[in-house]
Amino acid sequence: MNTSEALYIRYKPVLDSCEFFRNLGDEHWKELLLSFREELWTKNTCILNRKKFLFHFYIICRGRVKMYRLAENSLKEHTLFLLSKGDVFDVFCLFDGDKHRVYYECLDSTKVLAIRMDELRRWMQQQPQFYPMFLQYAAKMMRKLEKTASELIFTDLSTRLLQLILSNINERNHQLELIDNLPNKELASMVGSTRAVVNRYLQTLKKKGAIQITRNRIKIMNMDLLLKELKIHSGNS
Repeated sequence: MNTSEALYIRYKPVLDSCEFFRNLGDEHWKELLLSFREELWTKNTCILNRKKFLFHFYIICRGRVKMYRLAENSLKEHTLFLLSKGDVFDVFCLFDGDKHRVYYECLDSTKVLAIRMDELRRWMQQQPQFYPMFLQYAAKMMRKLEKTASELIFTDLSTRLLQLILSNINERNHQLELIDNLPNKELASMVGSTRAVVNRYLQTLKKKGAIQITRNRIKIMNMDLLLKELKIHSGNS
């Protein structure tokens, strides 16, 4: 069985990057980690049972997990968040204790730290000084959802896809990070479109020399051209 000290040493870089708990010191982490356990989820694991994240809270240590909604009476889906190392879920269930009508799917082999919701709530009640950082994190997620909803209403697909690509480029090497190697179906789910439409526009960017496509990998070839395309499409939205 893992001790809290062992978990803290093993996952310290992840815990340090975890924005939800960003002000926790060593001793508070070691106390809280007494209630955590490690879980490993294989790629393509789908969490469809809402009770799992109604009663458990997770910190992602490795891999990517998409949080999505399904349209009723159809297979159409929309990705709300793409979560990765240092991200947590489900904040909504943590705060209101109600079922959340979303699903989760592992896009990679994923390792998480898990804690029972009631144990985390009990710890939070004993540590009220940390409530401001919890609320700030929740507000940040709400603003992201607000931004996404506004973009779906007010901007065209080309603008949304360009914004998605540009927001995931490493500034140092100009290469994609979080959305790297995702199939067009997943990109379409993130921008509220279809795989065919996304593929068509990516091919347009390829012909213009802005990107190079090899299987599911997009290589940035001309950053200035991408920015120019965004300016053109943003002006037409």
